[in-house]
Amino acid sequence: MFLVDLFVAGGFVMYPLLGFSILAIALIIERCLFWRKVNRQQRRVVRDVLADYQMGADTVMPKLRQHSDLPIARIFMEAMEVDYAPPQAFHNFLEGAIQAELPILRRFNTIFDTIVTAAPLLGLLGTVTGLIRSFANLDLGSVGQEGTARVTGGISEALISTATGLIVAVLVLLFANAFRGFYRRQLALIQEYTNQLEALHFCRYQEGRSGQVMVSKE
Repeated sequence: MFLVDLFVAGGFVMYPLLGFSILAIALIIERCLFWRKVNRQQRRVVRDVLADYQMGADTVMPKLRQHSDLPIARIFMEAMEVDYAPPQAFHNFLEGAIQAELPILRRFNTIFDTIVTAAPLLGLLGTVTGLIRSFANLDLGSVGQEGTARVTGGISEALISTATGLIVAVLVLLFANAFRGFYRRQLALIQEYTNQLEALHFCRYQEGRSGQVMVSKE
């Protein structure tokens, strides 16, 4: 009941703040599950794929399809489709696949930024409306309990809405910054993994060309 009383005392801005809170919690849970899965499975999948790639793209495709929910697996699958291509073309395909995955890695960042920006402003709006209500109910000639209750009710609305907006913004900001850190780290890892794949592809491509030259000379 205490929380309900606080919610009611905070005024009308508590309703959009509650909506922001529910939305933020849902998106934070989704992002936490996403990054947990990526961080737990990605390194093992990449290690196995790079180790088996020397035997050909067909060897690693089934494993990549099993983990198609991982961004790096989808990037590798796109590259394996043009395994026959020269190194520069292979590099271009990899870059295109990486760019296609970036929106998935940055998903909901705009919503988090919006909540972080809008929540304190809604709290400030509650502060203004609460103070307006307090001044409207202020009667300097009245010393009764009823008049005092109306004034303190407006002040409570101002303080509660401000505090709620700041709490929502700070908590969402902490998670949003953590997700941005995961994103930057993931970009570095993707660059590392794709460079290793390109190096292996270059070696296989050169070996294939050398074999063709030897056959043509014979």
